[in-house]
Amino acid sequence: MSAKTQVVVSGGFDDIKARDLRFLEEASKLGELTVLLWPDAVLKKSTGKTPKFSFAEREYFLKAVRYVGKVAQAESLDALPDDSRADVWADYDKTANPPRKKFAAEKKTTYRVFTADELSGFPEPSPMPGAPGRKKVIATGCFDWFHSGHVRFAEEASGYGDLYICLGSDANVRLLKGEGHPLLSEAERRYVVGSIKFVKQALITTGSGWVDADPEIRRLKPDIYVVNDDGDKGGKREYCQKLGLEYLVLKRKPAPGLPERTSTNLRGF
Repeated sequence: MSAKTQVVVSGGFDDIKARDLRFLEEASKLGELTVLLWPDAVLKKSTGKTPKFSFAEREYFLKAVRYVGKVAQAESLDALPDDSRADVWADYDKTANPPRKKFAAEKKTTYRVFTADELSGFPEPSPMPGAPGRKKVIATGCFDWFHSGHVRFAEEASGYGDLYICLGSDANVRLLKGEGHPLLSEAERRYVVGSIKFVKQALITTGSGWVDADPEIRRLKPDIYVVNDDGDKGGKREYCQKLGLEYLVLKRKPAPGLPERTSTNLRGF
């Protein structure tokens, strides 16, 4: 059996957004994907700014992305490590440059640059495979500014079973939070959440109010409804009692060694 094509991407991935995930998804279709992640000093040298998120936090997020096989520390902006066995160096039009192209040619590595058109749209991620017999776990929310705290929540919740995350529709988020919300469309939010390997499937709710996932819950028939401690409101507990669902409240806590994050603090309102 021939070895699988080895694909690398190199970058800072500071404040990861849907565009970054689309790039990683397309790159992963070329083979087994390794992200060469710039350390804080290299990222600062490239941008002239202190990274918004530390290397450890960026690494934690990337390791949770379903398209990524491995994350390693990069040593250079425009070269690959000497011990890197890369068949393809994937890049996209905004970061591609002649030094990278030259380096790849010298190493006989294919340099594949994705265009903006190739990375457009937010395709619905297919459900992640799961082991038979696992319980079904459901979580709901807006997930408007996805961060490491959300990743940690998904990681913990998925320990109780296959995790389905139901994201509030644009209309319902606006109803509950007011004008100016959400920042991102429901399609983009679903794409980002569905790109995390701890999430079995990301869905858009079709109901309204605090229990807007009622149609999805009745269809999926989950065993557990999980929330974090500040999401324990809106009649969810009483709703679960009525339907006979286990109601699980997780304490909001970051992954070990990382700071606590909230969407409100990150977006500033």
